[in-house]
Amino acid sequence: MARPKRPNVPVVIDGHEVMAYPDDTVLSVAKRNGIRIPHLCALDGVSVYGGCRLCVVDVAERHKLMPACGTAVAEDMEVHTQSRTLQEHRKLILEMILAEGNHVCAVCVSNGACELQDLAVELGVDHVRPDYQFPRRTVDASHPKYTFDPNRCVLCTRCVRTCSEVEGAHVWDVAGRANGSYLIADLGQPWGEAPSCTWCGKCVAVCPTGALAWKGKAVGEMRHDPNLVAFLTSARDEGEWLDRETM
Repeated sequence: MARPKRPNVPVVIDGHEVMAYPDDTVLSVAKRNGIRIPHLCALDGVSVYGGCRLCVVDVAERHKLMPACGTAVAEDMEVHTQSRTLQEHRKLILEMILAEGNHVCAVCVSNGACELQDLAVELGVDHVRPDYQFPRRTVDASHPKYTFDPNRCVLCTRCVRTCSEVEGAHVWDVAGRANGSYLIADLGQPWGEAPSCTWCGKCVAVCPTGALAWKGKAVGEMRHDPNLVAFLTSARDEGEWLDRETM
């Protein structure tokens, strides 16, 4: 069903009333109104995952913090995006993400263009309290065009959802459970041997860290484009609408 021409659901965010569409999430209406809510796994144009929990907000009359990316708006909903509790929660979550992998910015191709790095600066993470796990993960450079460094992967599943929902190839998936989860290509084979890969590069474009990269890029040269998926999906939606109009 098509959206109404104008947003008509009143929502209060940080004391300011904004208007939302009926199918908006708290994150989408906040972004549209210039209200910053830190997030990592959320990506416009693909389905909601809600795994990183960095976008949690305080919703009045709810007794727990809610993920802004997966919480639908309701009329007269009151949302708080900034508080000491929220800041401390986000900071600790980010520290745990950093401790779980091997994120050494000085030798990362995405240094200076990394969403994880930017979030650390934004949230004031200058040290990590949880013990570092120092996992031993082998870099997969088997693909002729790309590399996959699982040491920098944060399991945001952006690549999984983009490959499946936008490209339709479903090369990537998550195997294992809990802290033993890891990203795999096809059924666990080297990326370069995955017959389902179309070499489109969409997964590399949306990766928020240096986990997926183009070969031949040096430190600081890698540039991702997380807006690519939103552009492609909106263009497809517009094309489908025009097709229906001309039938």
